[in-house]
Amino acid sequence: MICFIAVQKSFVLVDKPAGVSVHRDEAERSFFDAVRDALGGGYLAPVHRLDKATSGLWLLARTPAAAAELSEQFARRDCEKYYLALSRHKPAKKQGRVAGALIKSRGGSYRLARSGSPWSETRFFSYGLGEGLRLFLLKPLTGRTHQLRVVMKSLGAPILGDVRYGPASEPADRCYLHAYALCFSLNGRRFRYTLPPQTGQCFKADALHTQLAKLAEPWTLPWPTDRPVEKKENDREQPG
Repeated sequence: MICFIAVQKSFVLVDKPAGVSVHRDEAERSFFDAVRDALGGGYLAPVHRLDKATSGLWLLARTPAAAAELSEQFARRDCEKYYLALSRHKPAKKQGRVAGALIKSRGGSYRLARSGSPWSETRFFSYGLGEGLRLFLLKPLTGRTHQLRVVMKSLGAPILGDVRYGPASEPADRCYLHAYALCFSLNGRRFRYTLPPQTGQCFKADALHTQLAKLAEPWTLPWPTDRPVEKKENDREQPG
């Protein structure tokens, strides 16, 4: 069953479950197919992507005009994306900026390098939740494959349940990465949405929901602004 967060004439916003691919891959049907069927068919186009392991807000356009406008905003990085992640490790600093090139590594993984391309930038805050858990609020300014998962590993705080970048000694019921908030414009109107995670035992912790209540609207926080990432033309959005 599809959980729709918003249904408009020009777009829909859905809650993508963790562990579900938006593409068909080797399956006969994808999550995208299920969303389109639930809407009764018609035009539908994703304007950004989420990794299979990631849950949360996924935006799709319902008209070619909306698809063009929203895709252009993502390409210009005018859309704001915010993610939640959990880790059992404490980073060297509680907030900051991580920038570097995401280079292909072995077995389909990526690593962060000081030079090269494609370039990435992520800003973050972290908060202790007790019982060995730490919450990260992540704001990617670029959208590269596995970006947030690699960034978390580079901070010494791999995402809990990340079987690719995390330690095998820390099993979990899911990868604890969630697309939490999204801000975008369409037809001259600004839209802002937040969606707390719905699945995962560790995401149900009372301390986490208390912290989210304190954060309120993530776009109003004093995010680090030193050395903003350079915007480049024809820079397509990739999974977060």
